[in-house]
Amino acid sequence: MFRQWVTLVIIVLVYIPVAIDATVLHVAVPTLSAVLNASGNELLWIIDIYSLVMAGMVLPMGALGDKIGFKRLLLIGSGLFGLASLLAAFAASASWLIATRALLAIGAAMIVPATLAGIRNTFSQTQQRNTALGVWAAVGSGGAAFGPLIGGMLLEHFYWDSVFLINVPLVLMVMALTARFVPRQQGRTDQPLHLQQALGLIVAILLLVWSAKTALKGAVPLWIVGAALLTGGALLWRFVRLQLAAATPMIDMRLFTHRVILSGVIMAVTAMVTLVGFELLMAQELQFVHGFTPFAAGMFMLPVMLASGFSGPIAGVLVSRLGLRRVATGGMALSALSFLGLSVTNFSTQPYQAWGLMAMLGFSAASALLASTAAIMAAAPKEKAAAAGAIETMAYELGAGLGIAVFGLILSRSFAASIQLPQGLTAQEAAQASSSIGEAFRLAQTAEPGTGASIIAAAREAFIGSHSVALSTAGLLMLLLAAAIWFSLARVEQPTH
Repeated sequence: MFRQWVTLVIIVLVYIPVAIDATVLHVAVPTLSAVLNASGNELLWIIDIYSLVMAGMVLPMGALGDKIGFKRLLLIGSGLFGLASLLAAFAASASWLIATRALLAIGAAMIVPATLAGIRNTFSQTQQRNTALGVWAAVGSGGAAFGPLIGGMLLEHFYWDSVFLINVPLVLMVMALTARFVPRQQGRTDQPLHLQQALGLIVAILLLVWSAKTALKGAVPLWIVGAALLTGGALLWRFVRLQLAAATPMIDMRLFTHRVILSGVIMAVTAMVTLVGFELLMAQELQFVHGFTPFAAGMFMLPVMLASGFSGPIAGVLVSRLGLRRVATGGMALSALSFLGLSVTNFSTQPYQAWGLMAMLGFSAASALLASTAAIMAAAPKEKAAAAGAIETMAYELGAGLGIAVFGLILSRSFAASIQLPQGLTAQEAAQASSSIGEAFRLAQTAEPGTGASIIAAAREAFIGSHSVALSTAGLLMLLLAAAIWFSLARVEQPTH
């Protein structure tokens, strides 16, 4: 009994930094922009490379755990995560930080399935296992939700590298505890790994995201963007064909033909897109436009964190009483109304309105996330429950990465189109200031005092307008999705009361 709960403590300790690292850099965007001279596009890659790489690697790493045992996988993943954290802390350029964040994601992709397998193997009694899984889920959602607040707290008192250095002693302690207390498992040597397929999927995702970002920027020749888009599409198509033909596929693509499972995946991706993308937008506006410190920005966003973190039990009751269709559609519709309300809210002069709308957004988006889980797991056949769970995990991570990409694209496009720069700037300076608010602030620091103040004022005005465009666009898309989910789940059997 003692060893069971010690194992759970170890799992929680190693899962905390994995969950936090998905969002901890949101409030660090202004700092990284200044310290690493990172462009707006590089900042987006620094943040979303973690989730995008993790989405492609989590499934083969789960297979690796079956092959070598979850204890070994946990030790290897923790060691890699700690090493990548140390390398990230000493990053001297944006490209270095992007590469180390990708390495962090590979370590995290080992840790997540190892922690789930550890719970499944350690807790044989159903009630205890459900309790352990509840703790695991709370750590995951809470860590991601509170990542910006923790990042702001560290940036308030320490240098930016503390965001990564704090992982190192925790990982070393976890590795020592794992080696001492966690029993060794017998692996399955016949388990296929599908590493080549996973790498193909990651390359496809990155090429598709890169081509979308680059096409809207207009800075790269169109034929290069088109070639990247076609290559990414071809790799994705090849991946799907391989999964359909394989005897033991990495992802059971046939599950996507089930209308309810497909609806659940769309809800999971959308809910993560909205939560993660909104936090990134808020962190930038509060600091660049309203002059908040990183910690103050994290505190201002506390309502969305608390509401999303504590919505699980309430949403579970609502699904049982009202049915999946109503909760899923209601969650999407309330998220849409939250976005539309926030798009016309001034965060400096209307803080209470902002907090109320953020709380509604956090609760509704997290409720939709729980509804997506219920839809996927209830519709999947029992013998394919593990495959359905893997698809759900991928949807979460892909949604987190796409949220940063989608919101970043809308923001950058709208910002460049609306900024009204002062006269006297060269074409190169105007292009720099129009690319992102961080670039505009950096240019203002090197310009004459009067010109610099005009650039900052123009950048702030443009970002406020861009924030309204991004949030209202998201709100309208969520309304359309809510209607689609309502009709898609029309034939799902409702629970009896």
